[in-house]
Amino acid sequence: MKRNVIRRKVLELRPGADIESDPRDGGVQSVDRALSIIETLAEDDEGYRLTDLAVRTGLSTSTVHRLLATLEKRRFVHFDRHESKWHVGAQSFSVGATFARRRNFTAQAMPYLRKLRDQTRETANLAVVDDEAIIVLTRIESREIMRSLTKVGGRVAMVASGVGKAVLATYSDEDVNAIICRQGMPRLTEKSIVRPGELFRELEAVRRRGYAIDDEEARIGLRCIAAVVYNDCSEPLAAISVSGMTSRITDERLPVLGCIVRAVAAELTVVLGGVMPQVGEAVG
Repeated sequence: MKRNVIRRKVLELRPGADIESDPRDGGVQSVDRALSIIETLAEDDEGYRLTDLAVRTGLSTSTVHRLLATLEKRRFVHFDRHESKWHVGAQSFSVGATFARRRNFTAQAMPYLRKLRDQTRETANLAVVDDEAIIVLTRIESREIMRSLTKVGGRVAMVASGVGKAVLATYSDEDVNAIICRQGMPRLTEKSIVRPGELFRELEAVRRRGYAIDDEEARIGLRCIAAVVYNDCSEPLAAISVSGMTSRITDERLPVLGCIVRAVAAELTVVLGGVMPQVGEAVG
């Protein structure tokens, strides 16, 4: 199924940056270009044709083809000869899976994600903060009709996601302001929060409730309810959430689902050796 993805801007090339005869092209520059190709391929499950990939990365077709040939030999990319499209390869998955394995709590969290899915009948997600963005580690899909917003391994802005706001609510206002300055507040839908004052009011509500809500802020028609899983220092280790269509996650269900997500997050915190923060404990 075709996904709506946030397209990255085409790389702005410096004069002469993509000249084939440049003898320096065999070093760091080639590594950077190869990684940009893999990142671009990861944006769309349907893959890219060579010319489209060149446009998306801002590189010449000859440079892209040369790098793809090397990446294909190492199985980091795969070429579908029937559709003449390039895709992410098996080796990219193998390397990327190390990230999830390093988060050794992922396997322990799976029974709680299943519990969350079964109690809510919605898709359950586990996510962490990585470089001031939310990355989805794993999920248990709902048995209902569902349009996943972010695939496993996908990234989303903290201010535009339920799990992101759940984590931000544990930060000080100073730290939140710093993230806003560095990352901005993208308008993904007409319901996205794009003003700092509105975000701070929302984070205060998250602290009172114990769970965060993404109310169609990342995609119209989808809602998400999230709560933090804490480590042994009462700091955010991860966040879990349920996500589903607004036709199922109605205004009436929000408080019920919020209590379920909050309770399961507290259970998982204890299982992982974490400590829930004391009520009224200072943020940051």
